[in-house]
Amino acid sequence: MTFYDDIYPFYPLQRTSFIFSGRLLTIILVFLVLALSLFIILPGIRGKSRLFWLLRIVISLFIGVVIVALNFTNDWAEARMTTNATYKSFSNSVINAEIGLHVGLYGINVTLRGEPVMQFNETIDYNEMFSWQDTTDDGYEDALEKGLPNPILYIAEKFTLSSPCGLIFQYRYSGRYASATLWTAFCCWMLANILLSMPVVLYAGYMMLATAAFIFFSMASFSTIMNVPRCVFSIGTDTFHTEYSHSFWLALSTGLLCAIIGIIIVIFDFLMPEKIKMAFSMGADGCEEEEQPYIGAYLNSVFLDGVTVSPSKMTSVSW
Repeated sequence: MTFYDDIYPFYPLQRTSFIFSGRLLTIILVFLVLALSLFIILPGIRGKSRLFWLLRIVISLFIGVVIVALNFTNDWAEARMTTNATYKSFSNSVINAEIGLHVGLYGINVTLRGEPVMQFNETIDYNEMFSWQDTTDDGYEDALEKGLPNPILYIAEKFTLSSPCGLIFQYRYSGRYASATLWTAFCCWMLANILLSMPVVLYAGYMMLATAAFIFFSMASFSTIMNVPRCVFSIGTDTFHTEYSHSFWLALSTGLLCAIIGIIIVIFDFLMPEKIKMAFSMGADGCEEEEQPYIGAYLNSVFLDGVTVSPSKMTSVSW
């Protein structure tokens, strides 16, 4: 026992564990405000078109928010394990904890949560972000200076430039290409929504198919990390490796949804082009009004004094 009860005075207090990403919260709030503003106009839509436009708004905003959010999530690939590991350097303390590795497009999150959380008079609940926008070496050096737990330092070291695993090179480039193709998919999604409001529904269907294609391209780009020779993560007596996680499968489902919508629009445009155009342009009610018969109007003889009108022209005149 030391004077500080095994708590080293030159180590700063551990960071607060991760609760929710600020970027994701901002994205969700922006799309919620946009959805609310669109829902306000729904009462002004008459007839059965209201339900159609409600579904259209919900599905379209869901696709948009997923495409943007996928750029900032940290669970495209994950790995977890529970093991006994050395807690910190220069200490023989061994903790039982759950260790997690979460891979995103811009970096990795390494989590360490004790089981139980309180061990050695400390709250063991860490979540550290290492970004590879430049290199992870700077983040790794900062982690060393902070005196973070050994399991976090061990995983972070695997993603440094000096690591023999070379994970940083493949993960960084795969993430960059996947992010670029996702932003391209977002642009295609915006164009598709613009074209759906114009009498060119067929091209909107093509843009939805392009959106799906670029989402699949982003998945293919990220999948190249699995072609790298697997670097063994060994902590204590256990090992683990990464597998596809929630964001990857969410991207797959969103891509399939875009592809289905695009195919349906293209097929219906070839089978019934006029109806599909009226459905997306809110022209159905207008056309019904135009098809209604006009009320006949008759000439008033009071205003026609002195005017000679042939019998053939004395018929009902439409306004």
